[in-house]
Amino acid sequence: MNAANMSDTDIPIDGSPYDDGAETEDFASLPLELEPEVASQARQTLLKRLADVVCLPETRVNSFERAVTADLLVEMLREAQTPERRRVAKRISGLSEVPNSLAQLLLVDDIEVAALLIENCETLSEADLYYCARNATLAHQQKLAARKDIGPILSEVLTETADVTVVESLLKNPRAVLSQTAIEAAVALSQKAPELTGLIIRRPELRPSSAYVMFWWAEAEVRRTILSRFAVNREIMQDAASDVFSMAAQEGWQDPLSRKALQFIERRQRNREATNRSPYESLEAALSEAATRGLTRQAAEEISYLSGIKPSTGAKILRDKGGEGLAVLCKATGLKKASLRNLWQALRRPLEKEGDIHPDLARVLLVYDLLAVDRAQTVLRYWNWALSSALTPVMLRAISTGEGLDMEQLTVPERAALLAFAEDLKT
Repeated sequence: MNAANMSDTDIPIDGSPYDDGAETEDFASLPLELEPEVASQARQTLLKRLADVVCLPETRVNSFERAVTADLLVEMLREAQTPERRRVAKRISGLSEVPNSLAQLLLVDDIEVAALLIENCETLSEADLYYCARNATLAHQQKLAARKDIGPILSEVLTETADVTVVESLLKNPRAVLSQTAIEAAVALSQKAPELTGLIIRRPELRPSSAYVMFWWAEAEVRRTILSRFAVNREIMQDAASDVFSMAAQEGWQDPLSRKALQFIERRQRNREATNRSPYESLEAALSEAATRGLTRQAAEEISYLSGIKPSTGAKILRDKGGEGLAVLCKATGLKKASLRNLWQALRRPLEKEGDIHPDLARVLLVYDLLAVDRAQTVLRYWNWALSSALTPVMLRAISTGEGLDMEQLTVPERAALLAFAEDLKT
């Protein structure tokens, strides 16, 4: 019997013996060099027909028939050639609903196959995209990051890769919606990949907590954007808590939670108690003397106390290479430009270059002019309140010894502190 005129009941079943030995012998006796050609033609036609069935409208095929057909198509595609899988992927990319088993198989296929779905199929479910992000290659993740619609969950998975190219594509994608966790991951990555800061600052999901931390390693232009966009005033909070200050004072400031919050809200920045105990008459006097004698560690700590911040926060500002943090400190504490120049000189930074004001100092003075006092206080107090207060003994030990920290268990201020102070504490 010729294989070409076999009926459906004549198809050999894999692994089953034939009662009629002649039929088995006739089928097996086909020339081996002809089998691939015959199989290729039949396979390609069958793959096309099955894909056509999957693509039929609901008026022609119900969901159960579509699912069974898709399962059969999946089994064939597992051993099909790449061009065959690519043709099927292209055929189903326009479907309003791609069967789950078929989508997941093709989404983790070779990138030339998977890209046809990732780039062109707008109706893939979030579960299918999540599966692709978790189980496919970096090339797949790069394609996913540039996809038209990216939800918060998928954005988190993609930022977990910590791959700069993936995160860069995601940040450039205007149709992507980034979760707060994804933004924090991008900010953390930008510490080693500063080219990302310019993209992060343009994201609408960026919040002050992340922006204030990214400030420390951002370039000058991004820093100015952070200070102009996120340096908010506290008038509403001050009005809402105006009568609470007297309540807390009557209680002797015993409640640490309310005391900490009120320290952030209050209008006064300088510490009057520190001024009364200080060997310097004022903060201005301390800076003037430091400009003449140089800035010692003791003087730096005293300046921090007089400014109403902790020494760890003050040290971070004074070590800042860009210098914009100095402008924030001086504006927040009500210092004049002369005091900012004294602080600049105390840090042994150049005041002039070729007879003109040094470009670095000019840039910092410009930031000083752009900031309002209340807005500068918001930034300075966030640095002091959130960063330094989050440096618990446990975190300090973990950072200094290199012990692992569970980032998911940390609060936003603790994660900020870990990013902003980790390198300082290791050196």
